[in-house]
Amino acid sequence: MAHEAVLVPGDGVGPEVTGAARRVVDATGVPLRWEVREAGRGAFERVGDALPAGTLAAIRAAGACLKGPCETPPGSGLRNVNVALRQALGLFAGLRPCRLLPGVPSRYEAVDVVVVRESTEDLYVGVEFARGEAATRELVAFLEEAAGVQVRGDSGISVKAISAAASERIVRFAFEVARARGRRKVTAGHKGNIMKHTDGLFLEVARAVAAEHPDVAFEERIIDALTMALVQRPEAFEVVVLPNLYGDIVSELCAGIVGGPGVVPWAHLGEGVG
Repeated sequence: MAHEAVLVPGDGVGPEVTGAARRVVDATGVPLRWEVREAGRGAFERVGDALPAGTLAAIRAAGACLKGPCETPPGSGLRNVNVALRQALGLFAGLRPCRLLPGVPSRYEAVDVVVVRESTEDLYVGVEFARGEAATRELVAFLEEAAGVQVRGDSGISVKAISAAASERIVRFAFEVARARGRRKVTAGHKGNIMKHTDGLFLEVARAVAAEHPDVAFEERIIDALTMALVQRPEAFEVVVLPNLYGDIVSELCAGIVGGPGVVPWAHLGEGVG
């Protein structure tokens, strides 16, 4: 019986790389029935929608999608097609295994790190206040009155939101990945020493979840020290779990030390869909 899968070629190099990836997947012998759908600039130019409802429905129905890079065209009404896709489908986990492959040039001899990134909140919630707008001035005044914090009047402001529920979900996912892949340690990256009510909450939840998994070692690293350690001794890390923004950066760093983003996989996963 063939499995349903959606193919979104995307824009730019998208059709070329997804075509190559499809040939590789088909060569495994796993029976797949591909349904080609659109998203990105090409979709916007053809049907006036950079993320058509039909594409989302097809991915939900199939549960699996192979997607090329999608450009977010001006005037589409979307801040970012890829972020909108993740939010619409509830793809809360970004998974990037970074393993050094034979024949790929690298400064290292052995790297095998799995980066787990929370993908629904943090600064990526997209709540921003532009410089000079009335709402921004009101927020600046509120912050000074309520928190005693003085923010320059010519500032733009972004809201960083981290919840206990999303933190627990992604940390549990990281421990499940560790167990499934035979990994012995999970590392949580954070800046809880400074951002005590956001990163601090993420760390508090991570500690609680780690206590339920005594068979897997747990450590916590402040994000700046973590990035330095990853460059110095990547072999010391197995699974690294991070909030959204740090996960975005660390996943690229780890890809870079094994040859670049062109030689590592990248999946966005949710409940029953990816």
